[in-house]
Amino acid sequence: MSTQASNRSYRYPDNSQLPYYNGNLVHVGGNGTYCMPQNHDDIHYISSDDGSQTSNSRVHGFQAQYCTLDSSSANCVYPAHSSTSSQSISGSPLSQQESQSDHAYGSSPSASCVTQVPGLTLRDIENVMFGPDSDIVSPNSSLLPGTVLDENNWRELLGINTGDLRQVLIACGKAVDENACYMDTLMSELRQMVSVSGEPMQRLGAYMLEGLIARLSSTGHALYKSLKCKEPVATSSELMSYMHLLYDICPFFKFGYMSANGAIAEAVKGENFVHIIDFQIAQGSQWMTMIQALAARPGGPPYLRITGIDDSNSAHARGGGLDIVGRRLYSIAHSCGLPFEFNSVPAASHEVMLEHLDIRYGEAIVVNFAYQLHHTPDESVGIENHRDRILRMVKSLSPRVVTLVEQEANTNTAPFFLRYMETLDYYTAMFEAIDVARPRDDRKRISAEQHCVARDIVNLIACEGAERIERHEPFGKWRARLAMAGFRPYPLSPVVNSTIKTLLESYHSHYRLEERDGVLYLGWKKRKLVVSSAWC
Repeated sequence: MSTQASNRSYRYPDNSQLPYYNGNLVHVGGNGTYCMPQNHDDIHYISSDDGSQTSNSRVHGFQAQYCTLDSSSANCVYPAHSSTSSQSISGSPLSQQESQSDHAYGSSPSASCVTQVPGLTLRDIENVMFGPDSDIVSPNSSLLPGTVLDENNWRELLGINTGDLRQVLIACGKAVDENACYMDTLMSELRQMVSVSGEPMQRLGAYMLEGLIARLSSTGHALYKSLKCKEPVATSSELMSYMHLLYDICPFFKFGYMSANGAIAEAVKGENFVHIIDFQIAQGSQWMTMIQALAARPGGPPYLRITGIDDSNSAHARGGGLDIVGRRLYSIAHSCGLPFEFNSVPAASHEVMLEHLDIRYGEAIVVNFAYQLHHTPDESVGIENHRDRILRMVKSLSPRVVTLVEQEANTNTAPFFLRYMETLDYYTAMFEAIDVARPRDDRKRISAEQHCVARDIVNLIACEGAERIERHEPFGKWRARLAMAGFRPYPLSPVVNSTIKTLLESYHSHYRLEERDGVLYLGWKKRKLVVSSAWC
């Protein structure tokens, strides 16, 4: 977006995220041999967010065998190693034509192979395969020098229990992280164990496998962009979008919106001119009840301005631009007798500058970051630290309150395998929570998970650098960022806590609400999933 942002107003009334070579041999599997690449030119090093390097060997696809996400033409390519082509992955998606032409399944890696491995101990081989700190291979593994890793014994050799999907998922992530020669065997097995209509771990496994495939074929960014929470191709009277389905069956969004709105309502008591700046307004659902509450305020309603910021991607959910949100909110305000003005800023958060916000003298300013700030790039992505810049800019407005709602996860600067494990842990809880609310064969639930949850999983696993949009941080990191920007905590009131407790009564008993130092955490069983806080 250019600096000349389009700010459209509605007034009422009266203008109104190496294999262990080290001279060692790596097991190929299937033919009882170990191998070392012929030369290191076959390995392309990719810098990860923490400054370390990981390797991505030349990966070529063969005819599509697995696909859960109905999107781009490149997303159904299952990777295999091949020495028959000089083409390497360089960030562009492989076409299906390429994947179906020269690369047959089971083609051998370019390698110099031997059949004897003298002098290697069991631990040496485990270190070659999994690294010295592996928690995947059992200490009692029967993997011995010269043993063959094949479809009949790989579980025993890798210490994986038959049918243990979680262990296979972890082994696949570790194999991809280390570019292990046997990862195709693991991923083929994983493909047989997952299902988008199965148990929570099976559904999550399907999308994590999709992310691994996209990572190996460098199609993660295109796949992420293609999976958007689109409105169904149907009449407007139909229930809503996939995101709204998740909104209805899980309390995560309601928790965030209600806790933020409670802090806002308290902070603007008695104010006659209120300006809410929402950094990701989406469809504007958060503000419908706020408008109604302000309209019913004793002593009369304030004059309310809402500045809605959002990039073009959300237009797929709305079915159009921000003017749709403006008209909807204006209509509600008009019906309640609330003087209202809507200003649209069609921009990504990191593009927003002070001049876009149209600040006016005498306003009580409120800033809302609901599930948004983790999308704003920081110092780990590029030279400009937009995440902290935005917070400093907001502080310069002297806001009455700033509300922050974020997923409680640590994926921003974590190296790939740690991020993969965090994704597995976090989304296991989320898929379990969804599972108790809808039947497993429910097509709307499957579509909602594919378009609104799987896209985040794919981005977390498949993408690096600027292409990785999902960059969550734990609350302790957000607290440090806000403190450095000059903010201090604005504890959420007991009324907000009580309201959320009442909300959760209509949901499964495994949901947990915890209040700590004026900050609210919503979790599933023992896993914290969302945290809500306020600042001034």
